[in-house]
Amino acid sequence: MTTALLLPGALALGPEGAALVAEIEAYLATLPAAARPAVLPYFCNYGSTVQPWNTGYPQARATLLDRIVHRPARPVPVSVADHLRLTSRYLTAFGWLQGALWDTAGRVCLLGAQTAVLAHGYGTPATVGRARNQVMEVLHSTGRPVTSPDVFNDAPTTRQADVHHLLDRASARALSLGI
Repeated sequence: MTTALLLPGALALGPEGAALVAEIEAYLATLPAAARPAVLPYFCNYGSTVQPWNTGYPQARATLLDRIVHRPARPVPVSVADHLRLTSRYLTAFGWLQGALWDTAGRVCLLGAQTAVLAHGYGTPATVGRARNQVMEVLHSTGRPVTSPDVFNDAPTTRQADVHHLLDRASARALSLGI
C-alpha cells in the first residue's frame, strides 16, 4: 500500500524513463574505483569490528551540480586538530614509509598521509598548511629544530610511533588553540 502512495501510476517508468535509468547506471559504472565507496566487512574473522580510517567523519559527496559541471565534491570542513587525527589514522591503516611519498604497497610518509587525507576530501590546502605549522611548532618546542616535518619523517632515528606521537601532540596543541 505504501508503494502505491509513493509511486502512483503517473510516475511509472516508460521507455524514456527506463532509458534514462540505464544511462545513469552506465555513467555510474564508469566512475573510478576511488570514487566508489569501499565495501568492507563489518566484522573480521576474530569478531572485532573493522572500521575505516575515516570513521566518524562524513565522506565528501558530489552534488548533482558538481556532477553536471564535472568538478570534484566540496571538501568536508575539518579543524586542524581533526586533520592531524585523520592523518595519524591514515598512517595506521595504510602503513608508514620513509624516503618517499608512497610505495606500491600503499604505505605513505607523513606528507603522503596528509595529501591522502586532503585527496579524500577532508579539509582544504589551507588546513594542511596550518596543520604542518602545528607539527613544526611541536618539533621546535621539543628540541628538534628541523627544517620541515618531512626531514623528521625521513630521519634514520625516527620510528612510526614517533610520527604518531608527534601528530597526537600537534593535534592536542591545535585543539587547545581552538583550530
